[in-house]
This record gives sequence, structure tokens and C-alpha cells, in this order.
Amino acid sequence: MAEDREKMPEIDLEGYKARVAPVSRATLTWERDLVFTGQTAQGYEIAFDAALQEGCSPTESLLLSLAGCMAIDMVSFLRKMRCEIRSYRMDVAGRRHPTPPQRYAAVEMTIAVTGSGLTQRKMERAVSLSQEKYCSVHHSLRPDLAVTVTSSFENLP
Repeated sequence: MAEDREKMPEIDLEGYKARVAPVSRATLTWERDLVFTGQTAQGYEIAFDAALQEGCSPTESLLLSLAGCMAIDMVSFLRKMRCEIRSYRMDVAGRRHPTPPQRYAAVEMTIAVTGSGLTQRKMERAVSLSQEKYCSVHHSLRPDLAVTVTSSFENLP
């Protein structure tokens, strides 16, 4: 098959991955009840709401972050493979454990891309590169992720 003999281009870190800052910062502020506003260092905001009335849940944003990271990778890789992307859609579903901490046990992603120059091999390569090497969110979900928490409080009279 001609598609199988096609030489896949090497993917390098030129572009957005080369500009990733070594430290990311954000601020989360309590608004009321169980509603919080997260703000990035650039000023972008996302609302978190346990009741899902004024924002998404943290676990929904985690799914979207994983999907967004992989999508950015994939579109970038496919363009480097000389594909012209006209549309990209990913439906993502996360299955959670029923008991606390109710972490995700599995995530299913369904990706639909339209454009020209696309092949099954290129799609598989783009997914593989993202999952195995480049998707920061995917790799941040690893069990060896070190999380350090420092807290402080102030009692008011």
C-alpha cells in the first residue's frame, strides 16, 4: 500500500512546544458557596462550580484539558505531515470509579478530522506522538506525579 511506504516526517519541538515556560502559575479564588474562579497568569478565567450551575466541575476541566492538549498536538503534527485541516472535533468521555476519590478509571476519545492529505497512518502517528511523547496533560496524570501542598490560614476575631 502506498500509504504504508510513505515516509513520515520527523516531528521536532519547533513552534509552541519550544516556548513552554518551565513554571506555570494560576490563582484560584473562592467566590461563594462551592463556586471558585481560576485565573491564569495571562488573565484567562474558568469557573468551577460543584453544583454545575455557573461553571464546570474540576474533573470536567481535566477531561477538556487532556482533550485540548492532545488536539493542539495532533493538529500541529498533522500540519507538519502536510495535511490541511478544515475541521477537528473530539468527543471525550471519562468513566469514574464510584467511590471516593472517584478518579477517572478510563477515558475514551473519539476524534473526527476533515481536510486533505489525511491517512490512517498519519492519524495514528499524530495520536501516538501526542500520547507517548508530547501531551503534557497526559503525562501529568502519571501516578508518579509529585504534588506538594502548602497551606496557611488567618483567624479573624
